[in-house]
Amino acid sequence: MSWIYLVLAGLLEIVWAYFMKQSAGFTRLTPSLITVVTLLASFGLLALAMRTLPLGTAYTIWTGIGAIGAFLVGILVYNEPANGARVLAALLVMAGIILMKLSST
Repeated sequence: MSWIYLVLAGLLEIVWAYFMKQSAGFTRLTPSLITVVTLLASFGLLALAMRTLPLGTAYTIWTGIGAIGAFLVGILVYNEPANGARVLAALLVMAGIILMKLSST
C-alpha cells in the first residue's frame, strides 16, 4: 500500500505545481486554494508511505514523479522547450527513479 500512497503523492505534486503556476504568485484565490489542498494531501500521502519505505527511496521517487510530471506539463500546457538537453535530463531523472525503485528493499 505504501507504494500506492507514494505514487499518488507524486501525482498530487504535479497537480499542486500546476496550480501554483496558475495562482500567479498566490494572487488568484481558487488556484491558490487548490495548490494548498493538494500540497497538504501530497505531504500526507508521502508521510504515510514513509511509515514503511526508506526515507531516501520515498523522497527521491516522490520528487522525481513531481519533477518529470511538471516537466511534461510545462511542455504540453505551457509550450516550454523540449530540446535535447532537457529531454536527456528528464530521462536521467526517470532512470534514477527506476533504479531507486529496483534497488529498494
